[in-house]
Amino acid sequence: MTVPTLTGERPPALASRPGLTAQLLRRKPIGQLVSEAETGHGGTRLVRSFGVFQLTMISVGATLGTGILVILGESVPLAGPAIWISFAIAGLAALLSAVSYAEMAGLVPAAGSSYSYTYATMGEGMAWICGWCLVLEYAVSVAAVAVGAGQYVNEALGVFSLALPEAISQPPGDGGVMNVPAMVIVLLAMMLLVRGAKESAWINTAIVVIKVGILIFFCAVAFTAFNAGNFEPLLPMGAAGVSAAASSVFFSYIGFDAASTAGEEARNPKRDLPRAILLSMLIVTTIYVLVAVAAIGARPWGWFDGTEAALVKILEETTGQPWIALVFAIGAVLAIASIVLTVLYGQTRILLSMARDGMIPKIFGRVSARTGTPVAGTLIVGILVALAAGLVPLGALADATSIGTLFAFALVNVAVIYLRRKRPELKRTFRVPLFPLTPILGALMCAYLMANLGADTWATFGIWMLVGVAAYFGYGRRNSRVAAMSSEEYRELSAGQATDTAASSPEPTKASHS
Repeated sequence: MTVPTLTGERPPALASRPGLTAQLLRRKPIGQLVSEAETGHGGTRLVRSFGVFQLTMISVGATLGTGILVILGESVPLAGPAIWISFAIAGLAALLSAVSYAEMAGLVPAAGSSYSYTYATMGEGMAWICGWCLVLEYAVSVAAVAVGAGQYVNEALGVFSLALPEAISQPPGDGGVMNVPAMVIVLLAMMLLVRGAKESAWINTAIVVIKVGILIFFCAVAFTAFNAGNFEPLLPMGAAGVSAAASSVFFSYIGFDAASTAGEEARNPKRDLPRAILLSMLIVTTIYVLVAVAAIGARPWGWFDGTEAALVKILEETTGQPWIALVFAIGAVLAIASIVLTVLYGQTRILLSMARDGMIPKIFGRVSARTGTPVAGTLIVGILVALAAGLVPLGALADATSIGTLFAFALVNVAVIYLRRKRPELKRTFRVPLFPLTPILGALMCAYLMANLGADTWATFGIWMLVGVAAYFGYGRRNSRVAAMSSEEYRELSAGQATDTAASSPEPTKASHS
């Protein structure tokens, strides 16, 4: 049977629309998600050009470097020398969720990531909440990472006894008027994404290689100044400090799910997405813990309090060679640009999926026939994120990102449990090990880390959710295409989705831009 799509211009059928409770619980058939990934929006779909290597580089590019390069100075005072344990705890929490992402990515290879997974399992209400959290996660994390660019630009200029004025290198509240370097990086990433996903992926791959190289170089230099005494006492702030730091640095691991947003641009998503997600987690966690140990070994933990661009300063003080700091600072700016590029990419693909479903304005779902990218949505998101990067301080951004991410990850763990119980017959290219223990632990770990975030972060999250509820009732509920289906059409699609999913599984293709 041929699966109809919901991406046309059919107006919602208000007369046949289900009641509020029924609409909130109405799930989107998995076969429908896969079919839409193949047909695209208005006859134009995304271009399938990524293999497992490019997908892994997207995931590593979106993840590696954030916590180490940007927020290390803020997280070490929370945990002391045990900061490496905080990274390991956050990495474990992310890994537990990553294996759930891997199973869902192989089962539902759509651009919407956890939003699409939640829609297929828990219904429209939870899908909207998840999607709204992802908007917070991706857009705010791009801004938060870009904020750190000004620090490293100044470190590079410092070699020549120059510096950007605080008025244009710091946001309001941190002594400046606008963080111009942060805005420039976001806008450059936006323009690159508009040109095409394939071109962006190759540039990202080159930057990731540089990023890994500079972090390994840092470790090599820092270990020459290693002092085991810097790890005593290991827990000066107690276990509570380690937990608080783990909640904060979890922000550093959010990028792995960026690979799952490339489900419609992967040549063989059911095979390659799970591999890319798990491989990137292994790479990132190993490097984070190694760099954290090297940094604490080189300098006492109290030294990090209030220190910006800490890794550059360690290199400069250890070697006494300003040119080494210059090279690392330039590499760090490139690393930040890589994160901005890949996370901004993920944001636009999630909004594309939400627009297809009628949950947000359809302009975010329009794909250019020339570039194979959502041009209008990319421009809108890029400009808004650039403004946030230029005007909002880093600390508030990082914590707000963490809580939205943790909530979305918890939902994916629950989605795996639901589909294993309700749809065991579906073909899975990757299965979560030790089921159901692994997804249960993943969800509980996310809840634990959320509980350790501050009251201000929870207040921000609560306000964001209230705005989301208003947006849903103001737009999403009236324009939802899944809710617009007749009861007969919905039953037919839901009953036939297992067959449709198997039939519509995309084969590996060699795609190129038209």
